[in-house]
Amino acid sequence: MIFKDFNFETNLQEGLDSMGFETPTPIQEQAIPIIQSNRDLIGCAQTGTGKTAAFLLPILNKLALNPTDSTNTLIIVPTRELALQIDQALQGFSYFTSVSSLAIYGGSDGIVFERERKALTDGANIIIATPGRLMAHLNMGYVRFDNLETLILDEADRMLDMGFVDDIMKITTYLPKVKQTLMFSATMAPTIRSLATKLLHDPEHISISLAKPAEGVIQGAYLVYDAQKNPLIKSLLAGKELTSVIIFVSTKIKVKELERDLQKANLKAKSIHSDLEQNEREEVLRNFRSKQLQILVATDILSRGIDIEDIGLVINYDVPGDAADYIHRIGRTARASSTGVALTFINEYDQQKFLQIETLIGSEVKKLPLPPEIGTGPAYTPLVKTKRPFAKKSNFRKDKRPARK
Repeated sequence: MIFKDFNFETNLQEGLDSMGFETPTPIQEQAIPIIQSNRDLIGCAQTGTGKTAAFLLPILNKLALNPTDSTNTLIIVPTRELALQIDQALQGFSYFTSVSSLAIYGGSDGIVFERERKALTDGANIIIATPGRLMAHLNMGYVRFDNLETLILDEADRMLDMGFVDDIMKITTYLPKVKQTLMFSATMAPTIRSLATKLLHDPEHISISLAKPAEGVIQGAYLVYDAQKNPLIKSLLAGKELTSVIIFVSTKIKVKELERDLQKANLKAKSIHSDLEQNEREEVLRNFRSKQLQILVATDILSRGIDIEDIGLVINYDVPGDAADYIHRIGRTARASSTGVALTFINEYDQQKFLQIETLIGSEVKKLPLPPEIGTGPAYTPLVKTKRPFAKKSNFRKDKRPARK
C-alpha cells in the first residue's frame, strides 16, 4: 500500500510527496481508513510507529476538503514537548493547505497566553494542548468548542500516570456530545480501558507492536553500584565517534550532577529538565536535533513524544520505575527500521524491576562486563529482595521533647 491509496486531497498529497512519504507504517495503514470513516478508535502502539501521522493526516484531509473558520479538532497531550512536536508535524504536513493550528502548553509569558486566548476565540482549526493549560483557558469562560468534531487523546497512559484524568473528564464537559474520539496509548492498562469506556462510543481497536522493543535495538545492561555510574558513562563515551546520545535519569538533581560531570570530561553534553525555562529547553532540543550537541541528559519527560531522528545510543542511567516505560525510553533509537543501541545501568536495588522488564519484553537482556577500570559491580540476583538503607530515626518526637529512654 502507498499513501496515494488513501485518496488524500491534492494539496495534502503534494505536501506528503515533497516530504518523501511513500509507504505508510502499519499503524497508519490500519488507522487512517477507520478515522476517515468517522469511527471512534483506540490505537495501542509504542513510540516510533508513526502514530502521529496516523491521526493527523485524515484530520488534515477532512479540513482540506471542508475548510472552516472554527476549531474542528482538539488534541490533548501530556507534555509541552509532545504538543510542540505534533504542531511541528502539522506545519510540515499542512504546508500546502490553509489549515491553521496552535500548541497550547503553558509558560509564564503573558504574550504567549494572549496568543493562545486569541487562537481559542478566533478558532484555530486544530488545537494541541496540555490539560492544565487548557483548563486555565476554559476557566476564563471565553473558549468555545461548539463546532468541534474530533477529540484526540495522545499518550493517554502517560496522562493518567501524571494525574490528568480529572482534567480530561472536565475538559470533555465543554465539548459537543456528538463527536469522533480517538485515543492512542502505548499500553492498554485497566485504567486506560476504563477511560475509553467513558469517552468512546463503539470504538475500533488497533494494536501494533505492543510492549515489544523495535527489532533494530541492540540491548545490553551493566550491573553497577550508583558510585560507578558516572565513571562508566565517561568510559563508554570518551574518545568515541558520537552521533546522538540520550541519557535518561530518574531525577533532575541527578541530571544536573551528570551534566556537570560530563562537561568536566570535555564531552558535549547538556541537560533538559523542569527547572529550565521553555525557551531554554527548546534551544537545547534544537541544538541536539541539528547535531551541534552530542549528548542530551534528560529526565523521563522525554521518554515519550519527542521525535528526534538518528539517535544512536540510549542509556538508562536508572532502571525505569514502570516496566512499560523501558519500551518508550529505548524507543528513542532504532526509529523507522534503523538500528541503535540501548544500555541500562542496574544497581543492587533495581534488579527486581529489571526482571519485570525482561518478563514484559519476553527476553533476557544481556548483562555486559564492566570495563576493568570501573571495578566489580553487584551480582545479578533479582529474586533476592534487597532493601535500600534508611536513615536512622531521630531521638526527638514531633513535639521536640526528648523521647523517654
